[in-house]
Amino acid sequence: MLIDTHSHIYEPEFDADRNMALQRCAEADVRLLLLPAIDEESHERLFDLVRRHPDLVRPMMGLHPTSVNENPRWREQVAQVEELLQRPPKGIERFYGVGEIGLDFYWSKEFCCEQIEAFEQQIEMALRYDLPIAVHTRDAWEQMCDVIERYRGRGLRGVFHAFSSDEECYRRLRRCGEFVFGVGGVVTFKKSSLAEVVRHIPLEDIVLETDCPYLTPAPHRGERNESSYVKYICAKVAELHNTDYEHVAEQTTENAKRIFRL
Repeated sequence: MLIDTHSHIYEPEFDADRNMALQRCAEADVRLLLLPAIDEESHERLFDLVRRHPDLVRPMMGLHPTSVNENPRWREQVAQVEELLQRPPKGIERFYGVGEIGLDFYWSKEFCCEQIEAFEQQIEMALRYDLPIAVHTRDAWEQMCDVIERYRGRGLRGVFHAFSSDEECYRRLRRCGEFVFGVGGVVTFKKSSLAEVVRHIPLEDIVLETDCPYLTPAPHRGERNESSYVKYICAKVAELHNTDYEHVAEQTTENAKRIFRL
């Protein structure tokens, strides 16, 4: 059994063949998909998929950092996140994490303060409702460490989605709480520096993810990603750790169950 801990299979890229993509998950033994939210524009798509496939998918709720940029209503939308965590919409039993939240300074550094404020508010929600965080970080690892270190000792837990920093950053974040590190398609790229980092992260601290439809692993790089491709990531992690596929599948599944209380 495999779990894709970060899937956007509710996005429009799957409108033509979503059911077939879900069937391919079953064929690849991918039995559970965790779906992070982005912003209010995609909420209904997310909710609809959960209602249609309650045994296969688990929703999260949060405001993505790039949805803070140039958004005059971002504080209102952060407040909406908490309202939904308190009172899930009809047909949604509960949310399993606060995400996708974090920091992304790749496109612009103009909104750093706003992103940090939105991130910290949503971390506080995770603590209030005893939920894990699913954390997006791009071009902001130093700032990410600074924020997370302020919560050390408060019981914060979660996943650093698409981890792409170095061993020092891994150790720094790991000391701050019960965190695991999402490994996705980038680890399969031929010139990826991430592979050597993943080799030194214990399997107990790794979860598998696709981030589909983005970051497609080899041998399908250049195509649309999908959750069934988590099997290629599992195989690569097994190679890097000099162990078998089944062991990686079992350990990473247990890690996901532990963090998300599945």
